[in-house]
Amino acid sequence: MKCSRTVFAVLSIAVLGFVAIGLTSTTAFAQTYTAQANVTVQASVQPTCLINPATVAFGTYSGTQIQVTSNLAVTCTNLTGYQVGLSAGAGTSVTNRTMTGPDPNGLPYKLFSDSAYSVNWGNTSGTDTVAGTGSGAAQTLPIYGEIVGGLYPEAGSYSDTVIATITY
Repeated sequence: MKCSRTVFAVLSIAVLGFVAIGLTSTTAFAQTYTAQANVTVQASVQPTCLINPATVAFGTYSGTQIQVTSNLAVTCTNLTGYQVGLSAGAGTSVTNRTMTGPDPNGLPYKLFSDSAYSVNWGNTSGTDTVAGTGSGAAQTLPIYGEIVGGLYPEAGSYSDTVIATITY
């Protein structure tokens, strides 16, 4: 019997030892692993340009010369080269623009790209267009309009539609 008590005591101590080991923290046995990978991010930017419309308002013409300025806004992606042309409208050419109205001959006017009213603004790329380079922000291009003095068309309202085209 002594032997069985000794075996029982040894077994009890062994069981208590295993239980004690089981109750202790197991974090010492846990390991954390990490892995890394590169994430590639890509985009392609297309050159883009936009034009905001302008109105060249001459007001009331009474036979004396009128000169006015209006602004065309152009927004292009940064470093994108562009050229802006203005069509003839209802006129026979970009140098002979005419507003239509009650008088069958209309009311002639001119559009210029310089403040001296000397450089006609047309639509032949590289010849009479306005060139620039985009900055990513809106850029103002002044339009200088003129009706010469000494014209006396029939009274009434006159207008024209000129198309601004941007080539980039």
